[in-house]
Amino acid sequence: MRTYRVHILCLVRFSLLALLTVACQHPDVEPCDDYRQAMRDFVVRISETARMQDPDFVVIPQNGIELVTMGDDAEAELAAAYLAAIDGHGQEDLFYGYDRDDTPTPTGETDYLLSYLRRSQQAGKRILVTDYCSRPGYVTAARNRCDAEGFVSFAAPSRELDVIPAGAPPHENAQDILRLSDAQNFLYLINDEQFNSKNQFIESVAATNYDVVIMDLFFNDGTAFAAEEVERLRHKANGGKRLVICYMSIGEAEDYRYYWQPSWKRHAPSWLARENPSWPGNYKVRYWHSEWQDLICGPGDSYLNRILNAAFDGVYLDIVDAFEEFEG
Repeated sequence: MRTYRVHILCLVRFSLLALLTVACQHPDVEPCDDYRQAMRDFVVRISETARMQDPDFVVIPQNGIELVTMGDDAEAELAAAYLAAIDGHGQEDLFYGYDRDDTPTPTGETDYLLSYLRRSQQAGKRILVTDYCSRPGYVTAARNRCDAEGFVSFAAPSRELDVIPAGAPPHENAQDILRLSDAQNFLYLINDEQFNSKNQFIESVAATNYDVVIMDLFFNDGTAFAAEEVERLRHKANGGKRLVICYMSIGEAEDYRYYWQPSWKRHAPSWLARENPSWPGNYKVRYWHSEWQDLICGPGDSYLNRILNAAFDGVYLDIVDAFEEFEG
């Protein structure tokens, strides 16, 4: 009887090992508990796909800065393939806004993020920091701290990212910005509900001297910006040229996007997970699934192809830190 049980236990263990091996090899199965590597691979795929059409295409992941190293801390080996696929990092709430807007981020959290951001910077990546603050003292402090680190600062007066801040951008210049490393400032404006028309939005942005503009592919009426409209946005008011970067969420599906199917709320595809309680209409995704990745960067009418067809200079990838949802 004991021998029989041993054989059964061995068979069960072998079967579990076989299932885990299959999971490692199949992209639509839980990715071997290595959710971080799955996200790195996804970003690399986006980068490689875009750069086949535009070798100068800029790729900037936002948050999820832990992906720059292969271990559990900032001193671990760098993720070389991931870093080669990107041009910079976006980081929210580094100095202000982590717990609440217009509130200093806890020192421990800032120090933790800085330990990774500095390694990315040392690897040649440009760091774009969005702090959520509007009090003049905090705005100045956020800019000064970014300057001290060699980072690029944007103090967002609204977490909705629907406002062009009053006044000139920090380090305003008339230079042509040909690559992300040239940028001295940026505007993060992905919500255009304050604007009555595309033309008003374009004219408002064109009247500024920001080196980089991060915006949405679609205007609030659902129409996409065309290549000629993006070209108008590419010119600063002082005559210099800037980069126009398109926002794209890759860790959540949004029910107001063109790819969304109403039937998904009744019969969700296997890659669609729970709704984000903080952002109604946004749904977590199992981002390693091939079906989701094809919607984002596959052949045909993918999100990335629409961005490339509109002649944007690059993408700003949001919800890269989705790995935290599944690790937890």
